[in-house]
Amino acid sequence: YRGTAYVVFEELALSTYGNRLPQLSFEVFRPLDDSDTAEGLVKAVTLIPASGEFTYATEAIRKGSGGTTSAENLNALADAADVVVALDRLQAMAPAVESVSLVVAWFGNDLRAGNCAIRPGVEVATKVTSPKVWLVNGVSRASAHMVSRDAEDRPVYGGTPADFAVVQAIREMKARGLRVTFYPFLLMDVPPGNTLPNPYSANAVTPGQPSFPWRGRITCSPAAGFTGTADKTAGAATQVSSFFGAATPEQFAVSGDNVNWTGPAGDWGLRRMILHYAHLCAVAGGVDAFLIGTEMRGLTTIRSSASAYPAVTAFKTLAADVKSILGPGTKVGYASDWSEYFGHQPGDGSGDVYFHLDPLWSDANIDFIGIDNYMPLSDWRDGFDHADALEGWSAVHDRAYLQANIASGEGFDWFYASAADRSAQLRTPISDGAAGKPWVFRYKDLRAWWSNPHFNRPGGVESGTPTAWVPQSKPVWFTELGCPAIDRGTNQPNVFFDPKSSESFTPYFSRGWRDDAIQRAYLEASYLWWGEGANNPTSSVYGGRMVHVPECAAWTWDARPYPLFPELTGVWTDGPNWRLGHWL
Repeated sequence: YRGTAYVVFEELALSTYGNRLPQLSFEVFRPLDDSDTAEGLVKAVTLIPASGEFTYATEAIRKGSGGTTSAENLNALADAADVVVALDRLQAMAPAVESVSLVVAWFGNDLRAGNCAIRPGVEVATKVTSPKVWLVNGVSRASAHMVSRDAEDRPVYGGTPADFAVVQAIREMKARGLRVTFYPFLLMDVPPGNTLPNPYSANAVTPGQPSFPWRGRITCSPAAGFTGTADKTAGAATQVSSFFGAATPEQFAVSGDNVNWTGPAGDWGLRRMILHYAHLCAVAGGVDAFLIGTEMRGLTTIRSSASAYPAVTAFKTLAADVKSILGPGTKVGYASDWSEYFGHQPGDGSGDVYFHLDPLWSDANIDFIGIDNYMPLSDWRDGFDHADALEGWSAVHDRAYLQANIASGEGFDWFYASAADRSAQLRTPISDGAAGKPWVFRYKDLRAWWSNPHFNRPGGVESGTPTAWVPQSKPVWFTELGCPAIDRGTNQPNVFFDPKSSESFTPYFSRGWRDDAIQRAYLEASYLWWGEGANNPTSSVYGGRMVHVPECAAWTWDARPYPLFPELTGVWTDGPNWRLGHWL
């Protein structure tokens, strides 16, 4: 009332506090209404944590037996599930949000495509819960993958969300008027000290595979460029086939809200996971969009011959199967990595240039070009004698500076050929010689990629006929868009802080401290840029904009309400990562 906020307690029991009024502190906030702030610009978000056995349940789940039980998913309010509180806060603080991507994870156990099993996982072997128990794809707790544990004997990941919880979350979001994209995710449970042959070597078992790596590292074994590589051989196709498995849409039994697997017990391929969730989304009443995979860069670039990409063909088949389950009303896509979407340029001296994903992008069952967009928007250093400061830019947070690098700068005009060149700021121009198509090598030149026909270049020689891609034929969705809340995060938005993982890094030239302002600056610069008609052309084929901003999802909103996440580290072991992570 007139600038004053009141807190009212009724019948507060003081016995817990020594019969004295406890010291209380409050943070009072409200969303900003301005149309040029993140609160007014973000129309879509992803929803994590992807793991957590009952994190997405909208009803209270209690664990324990006998006379002692505790709530599994009521950590914020005594009578409201965490995900309900999180969605309430999302809609209160970011009222422009109209679309949510629900991220749900299974676990891979090997970077070798031919050896990787993809299974739902649990945190502990024994847990008594009520009124519902954990079940995924008909797999019970006793039969599930047990996630690895840390030095303090805590699970390093939460378990796969129970199927009933996924159904509840989808229905809850739809009841709120939100569009829902289903986002299947692959977490790699490869613990430290493993002796798995490393595909990025001549299959060396010492020191084994890197710990808890990115799913984009999954590849053939040995990988391209290493002695005895399977790349460009028939063996690569066999490994890719093993990774996907042989699950068919008919091998699932649907009964009420349950979807059970009826195929062979040993088939733990990606198809089983994806088709299971297609059926589960149908059970939940359908979703607006469905992703068939995300950031599988190491997989999609595997070749079984000079120009054949078996994983791309497998994803096409998977898209058709998902479409057959969910129907034409659900948009289907693949969320490519920003370094993957535009083509494969192996850098092996062959001169090969292939638009390797074009068979997928042009497929009738794919409705949009999905890109997880973490492209760098700055090259900021200490002091004022580095290149960007000498050009006249005043600070890394400057919106105009960041926007000037969306379709310019690194990845557009120039690149760093080595770490030493980056340190010295020796920038190599991106060019294409006599061919005159530098956009082929510019991952930031989205407009040229989208607007032009694509010609493969086997051996560096351009083909006489284009690929199946039709210019301007499909919109682009940024299936992820974001920047970590860390100093100079815009220098390298794709890296994140996670001490348990071999992929844990701070951005180039970051001083390592938290910076909420740079995350906000990245999002605001990006959404405002793509919202401008001059920067976002209209398609002559489908009549909409190139980048479909209403489905560009900021990474990421958490279903575990702040501030209890990240503080309850005994409940959520990834809590410490939040300090410098991608969370909004």
